[in-house]
Amino acid sequence: MRPGDIAPDFSLPDQDGLTRTLSTMLASGPVVLFFYPAALSKGCTKESCHFRDLGAQFAAVGAQRIGISMDSVERQATFSERNALDYPLLSDREGEVARLFGVKRPVDLLKVKRATFVIGQDQRIVEVITSEVNMNVHAERALAALAD
Repeated sequence: MRPGDIAPDFSLPDQDGLTRTLSTMLASGPVVLFFYPAALSKGCTKESCHFRDLGAQFAAVGAQRIGISMDSVERQATFSERNALDYPLLSDREGEVARLFGVKRPVDLLKVKRATFVIGQDQRIVEVITSEVNMNVHAERALAALAD
């Protein structure tokens, strides 16, 4: 997926077991969808908490933060509770959505590539951010893309 592409629509359960659909979420504003390899891991915790800490800036530009990994609903709930995350964490158990976005790894050890997609209300991808080592760049570059 590249900027300008139409993001594929999907429905997945969040950490509370509620089904979330991309097109429905987009009705409320742009979506910043970030894929992370494993809930509760050190790097993913750092990245997710940075998205949490910048919540006011995302709200100021009308954007929603959505985390997504191949972890179970239960693990996502634990991750959210432990870190007081104030946004949905989606469970893509089979990696189907990760495949649609081109971030599913062929080997399940790390499961998905760390990638963030800024998606406009027209369902077009505005920006794609990838970095496996700089956990803060995802939220910061997403905010910059939304400000343009």
